[in-house]
Amino acid sequence: MSSRLKDLYNNEIVDAMTKKFGYKNVMEVPKLDKIVINMGVGEAKENSKVLDVAVRELETIAGQKAVLTRAKNSIANFKIREGMAIGCKVTLRSDKMYEFLDRLVNLALPRVRDFRGVSADSFDGRGNYALGLKEQIIFPEIEYDKIDKVRGMDIIVVTTAKTDEEARELLRLFNMPFKR
Repeated sequence: MSSRLKDLYNNEIVDAMTKKFGYKNVMEVPKLDKIVINMGVGEAKENSKVLDVAVRELETIAGQKAVLTRAKNSIANFKIREGMAIGCKVTLRSDKMYEFLDRLVNLALPRVRDFRGVSADSFDGRGNYALGLKEQIIFPEIEYDKIDKVRGMDIIVVTTAKTDEEARELLRLFNMPFKR
């Protein structure tokens, strides 16, 4: 499945981007660098079992081992101490990255309730795109009956694009459904 997107990038996307932005060299054309999926689990401070379930679900979605994220500072109001495990993340590269993007765009996003497209304003100014999902059950790998709680996640698509316009065009060519 991932080779389909990779071939699409190598053939059609490079040609379309070169035409639109007038690149002189093929190496100038922006490409996907990595996709980072982050799941913050606030309840983990009271119950560490919740974090284990979140890690297992994230690993199922990404198809790769998840890493625990720990608190950098102590925050008394949130009852968090420095070094406490408060979430998990996965960084996808190469084939797994293309395969995940394909599943996200073609399977998961259309399953979101009242879906009208993703925001085209979520670029950071350096060509990276951030997307927040409210529930993990939109992914077909997650069995609806076996989840204990609906959790959200952040998906960050990191590109080599210099501007948001280039990154938006790159993701549009990968069939990312932006709002009109």
